[in-house]
Amino acid sequence: MAILAERRTYVAGRWVTGDEAVDVENPADETRVGEVTSTPAAEVEQAIGAARRSFDDGVWAHRSVAERARAVHAFIDYIEGSADVLVPTLVAEAGQPTRFAEMTQLRAGVALARQTVDLYQSMKHEEASPVPVDDLVRGRVALSVRRHEPVGVVTAITPYNAALIMGFQKLIPALMAGNSVILRPSPLTPISSLIFGMAADAAGLPAGVMNVVVESGTAAAELLTSHPAVDMVSFTGSTLAGRKILAQAARTVKRVSLELGGKSAQIYLPDAIGRVAAGAAMVVMSTAGQACVAATRMLVPEDLRAQAVEAVGAAYRAIKVGPPDSADAAMGPVISAAQLDKCERIIASAEEHGGKVVCGGGRPEQLARGYYFEPTVLDVPDNANPAAQEEIFGPVIAVLGYRDLDHAVAIANDSIYGLSGQVYGADVASAVQVARRLRTGAVNVNTTVFSAYAPSGGYKQSGLGRERGPDGIREFQEVKHMSIGELSR
Repeated sequence: MAILAERRTYVAGRWVTGDEAVDVENPADETRVGEVTSTPAAEVEQAIGAARRSFDDGVWAHRSVAERARAVHAFIDYIEGSADVLVPTLVAEAGQPTRFAEMTQLRAGVALARQTVDLYQSMKHEEASPVPVDDLVRGRVALSVRRHEPVGVVTAITPYNAALIMGFQKLIPALMAGNSVILRPSPLTPISSLIFGMAADAAGLPAGVMNVVVESGTAAAELLTSHPAVDMVSFTGSTLAGRKILAQAARTVKRVSLELGGKSAQIYLPDAIGRVAAGAAMVVMSTAGQACVAATRMLVPEDLRAQAVEAVGAAYRAIKVGPPDSADAAMGPVISAAQLDKCERIIASAEEHGGKVVCGGGRPEQLARGYYFEPTVLDVPDNANPAAQEEIFGPVIAVLGYRDLDHAVAIANDSIYGLSGQVYGADVASAVQVARRLRTGAVNVNTTVFSAYAPSGGYKQSGLGRERGPDGIREFQEVKHMSIGELSR
C-alpha cells in the first residue's frame, strides 16, 4: 500500500528540503521505509523566529475562538481524509497492527481532536471574579477579571509509539489556545507527523503558526527546549530525556509539561482473580508493551499467585506474534534492535535476582527478520527485582504476590514512577478505596477511559502537568488578573 509521499519538513508556511536525510526503518522486517529530509539548523532557527513573529503579531492568537475552531476543524478534516495513506504509514514506521493504527491512532485521535475543540469552546477563558477586599486601597476596584491567555511559542516533542494521537493531544489544545507551535517528532517515526504540516497548509493556518522539524539526532530538540524565544515545552517520552529537557529549559525558566515513563501496577482483589488473563493481555496487545501507561506489574494475593501465573502464562502463549499487516497477528515488533536488546538485558537481570521466566523470554524462532520479542511472563520474588522497577517498554509483565491490601498498596507505590494504575474487584467500594491510596496520576477501576475530557499525567518522576481535560488545556495558557476601576479625580 502507498504511504505518505511528502518527505520535506514544514517551516514558516513553506516546505524545506535539507542537505541530509533521516532514514526510517520498518521494524517488522528491517527494510527501509524511506527517508525524510532533515531540517537544517538554520531552518530550525527560522521556525523559532517565524513562530515568535506569528505569535507576537497576533495573526492567530488575536483571532476569535470561533475563527480558530473553524480553522482547526479544517486541519483535522484534512488528516481524517488522508486515512488511505496515513494508516499504512503508521504501520510501516512503527510496526503496529493495522487495526491499532487505524482505530486507535487515527480514528480515536480524530475524535479526541474534535472533542478538544468542543471542550475548549465550552470553557470560560475570561470571567469576572468576586470583587476582592483590597486592604491597601479600599473602594477603588470596580471589577476583578481573570483571563486565560496563550503561553506563546510552544515546542511539542512526540514519541515513536503513538506519533499521531500524541500529536493531536498536544497540537489541538495548543492551537485552540492561540499558541504558535513547533512539532519535533521522534526520529524513529517522522514520516506520519508530516501530515500536520500538510494539514496546516490545507487549512490555511498563518505562516509560522504550525511548523514540523525533523532530525536524526537531538541537536534541534536541544535548541527547541533551550532557545529564549520558546515559551513552553510539551514533551512525551522517557524520564531520562525528561530530566535533560528540564535542565535545558531551566536556563530561560520555560513552562514545561512532561508525560514521562511509568511502571504501573494492576492490582487484583481476591474476588477478581479470574480477570488476570484479560488484564495481562492488555499490556502487550497491539503495542507490544510500548506504552508509558502499560500496567507491567501484576499484583495478586499470595495464596492465589500460582493460579494467576498459570492463567497469565496461558494467555501469553496464545498471543499470535507476527507482521502487523497479518490478519491474525495480535502483536507486532518492538521499535528497534536497541529496544529488543533492552528486553533481553532486563530479563537476564531479573533472572539473576531470583525471577523466573514462565513463558517467552526471547525472540520468536519463526520470525527471522524484524524486531520481534515473545510475550513474556516473569514470576518475580519481590518488588526490588529489576523487572519490577525498570520501565522495559516491551512485551514483558512481572507477577508479584501480596499479603493483604496494605501490602499491595505499598508495593504499587514503591516506584520512582506514578503515571497510571489499575484496580480490579467485584467489591467496587473496596477497589475504589485501594485506588484512592495509589500515588499515581490516573487509576482505572474495572474499566478504562481515554477522552479529551479526562486528564492524564504523572506523579513523581512520571512527569509534570497534565494532558487532556480542562487541566490539559490550561497547560497551554497563562493566567492574568486584571483589576479595573474608574479613574480617580
